[in-house]
Amino acid sequence: MKQTSPQLASKKRRAIEILARLKMLYPDATCSLNYDTPVQLLVATILSAQCTDERVNLVTPVLFRHFPDARAMAEADLAEIETLVKSTGFYRNKAKNIQGACRLIMEQFGGEVPPVMEDLLKLPGVARKTANVVLAHAFGINAGVTVDTHVKRLSYRLGLTEQTDPQRVERDLMPLLPQADWENWSIRLIYHGRAVCNARKPWCDRCDLADLCPSAHQIEKSPLSGKSKSARVAREVGQG
Repeated sequence: MKQTSPQLASKKRRAIEILARLKMLYPDATCSLNYDTPVQLLVATILSAQCTDERVNLVTPVLFRHFPDARAMAEADLAEIETLVKSTGFYRNKAKNIQGACRLIMEQFGGEVPPVMEDLLKLPGVARKTANVVLAHAFGINAGVTVDTHVKRLSYRLGLTEQTDPQRVERDLMPLLPQADWENWSIRLIYHGRAVCNARKPWCDRCDLADLCPSAHQIEKSPLSGKSKSARVAREVGQG
C-alpha cells in the first residue's frame, strides 16, 4: 500500500529525530573494520558476512601481509586464501569471491576498486550492502543506505519499514533521510543494535529511542526470523 504524503512526512520527521539522537549517543561511530586501502576494505567487508568485525580484524592483518593488493589476491593460491580466512566461516565461498573480485578489478579497472555502484555490483560477492560500505568509507560517497542485519531489524522495529528484503528496506529508508546522512544512519544504528537493541531481547528500559519506537516494551514476533535462516545465510555470504 502506497504511503500518503502525511504518512511519509511523519515517518521522515521521526527518522530524522532518531538519527539526531543516534549521533549524540554514538558521536565517534565509524566503520569497525580495519583497512588501509579500498581493496582491503572490500575484502574485509566480504569476510564480514555472517561474521563479527572483531573476528575479521583478527584475520585480515595476516591476510593483507601476504596479499596486500588486488594483484596479489588475484594471483594467489586459492587454497592459501581459504586457509587464512577459514575462521570467518563460509571460507570457501568467501575466498572464491575475494579472488574473483580482485581478478575482475585487475582485468577491468586497472587494479583499483571502482568508485561507482554499477561497477562494484559486477564484482563477485558484492551486492548493495558491500558496495555501499566501500563507497561510503573508502570514497566518501553516499550512494545508498547500508542494510545489514542490525539496520534491517532496527528499522523494522522502529516502524520505518515493513519490508524484510534488504533492497526494499533500503528503498524505504532513502526518502526518509538526507543523502549526506545515509551512512551516518547505518553505522550508528549498527552500534545501537549491538549495544541495546539486540535481536533476542532488546533492552527497551535503557533505550533512548523507546519513545519513538512502536515496538518498545513489546514481545516482537518478527518476520525476520523463521525456518529459512540457513537459506538466508547462504544468500548473504554469496552476495554481500
